[in-house]
Amino acid sequence: MKNIIAFAGSNSSTSINKKLATYTSELVKDVNVTILDLNDFEMPIYSSQREKESGFPKQAIEFVKYINDSDGIIVSLAEHNGAYSTAFKNIFDWASRVEQKTFLGKPMLLMAAAPGARGGKSVLSMASDRFPRHNANIVGKFSLPFFSDNFSDGKVINEELNNQLLEEVEQFKNSL
Repeated sequence: MKNIIAFAGSNSSTSINKKLATYTSELVKDVNVTILDLNDFEMPIYSSQREKESGFPKQAIEFVKYINDSDGIIVSLAEHNGAYSTAFKNIFDWASRVEQKTFLGKPMLLMAAAPGARGGKSVLSMASDRFPRHNANIVGKFSLPFFSDNFSDGKVINEELNNQLLEEVEQFKNSL
């Protein structure tokens, strides 16, 4: 059986992106799913000096190990001021030092959810450009705008958006 990881690019305990990533992972049938929480990978802010003096934090090594041991990645990025959340950016910075090809060619379903109309499209654009440089194999993308109107009881309730998500999930599943 295939193994996938799912996580939100947020460290919020009430993350809408974690809710979307979790729901999406439940739509991928016949796989083992591990939901990661960025709070389990909290590290000092990356700096080359800190890396030189102390090496890699064990959390960065563990994060890369989860990627390595998976067959696919579901990630839903929080958008803070049009970019990654600080929590995710720091983990990404450290992980990319442990393994420059951070995503190791694994199939990735890249998503974002937001309370507003754009649905995290700025961070999706940023990640779509950046992640392939770290060997991400982005096989699907999904944006969920107006989260509180379109997500309830642990699922996407807007039929059109849910159908779009199901199409992306199917592409992801077929790439595993």
